[in-house]
Amino acid sequence: MSKIREDLTLAKSSFSHIIDVPVEKVDIGQWLFSLSEAEYQRCCPPDHIAVGTTTTEDGRPMSINVEKIGTSLSIQHYVGEVVGKHNCRLVSITDIFISNEQRTQMQVIWELSVKPVNADQSEFTNFVETHPSEHLLGIFESQGLTFEQASASRQEISEDHNRREAPLFAKSIERAAGGGVH
Repeated sequence: MSKIREDLTLAKSSFSHIIDVPVEKVDIGQWLFSLSEAEYQRCCPPDHIAVGTTTTEDGRPMSINVEKIGTSLSIQHYVGEVVGKHNCRLVSITDIFISNEQRTQMQVIWELSVKPVNADQSEFTNFVETHPSEHLLGIFESQGLTFEQASASRQEISEDHNRREAPLFAKSIERAAGGGVH
């Protein structure tokens, strides 16, 4: 649609949660790319709508996530830049539907990681960073919003969403690794 402004950060949030599984048993990449739609929906109700996996034309793994963040519908096309047991970094040019007539895009960087806490526990971290497109900046301007105002609003929305989904992702990863209550 339009150029992504990677020099501008719209929002950035990071939340961590302790899981009762040794780090050796965790495989975030396997979990992420085998996540069922029902499990995805449990990880941030009612915001998470649908998930699916595919590959890019050059064979990289891709996760397609449909979710509502704030009042906007987001369709994320996450391409796995790093897909490992303890760290995944995905980048999406995300379609954002602000209203029935307004479709725009932003870049979303999603990083999931796990590190050992002790022999029986790990710390899961869910990090999300967004960058606007030129088109989205134009929408802000047409609404009379400064970038700072739009960024503050998106920061609040992003933090709220991440705060709710991070512990549920952590519990899902914990279950997939054979820990916790099933």
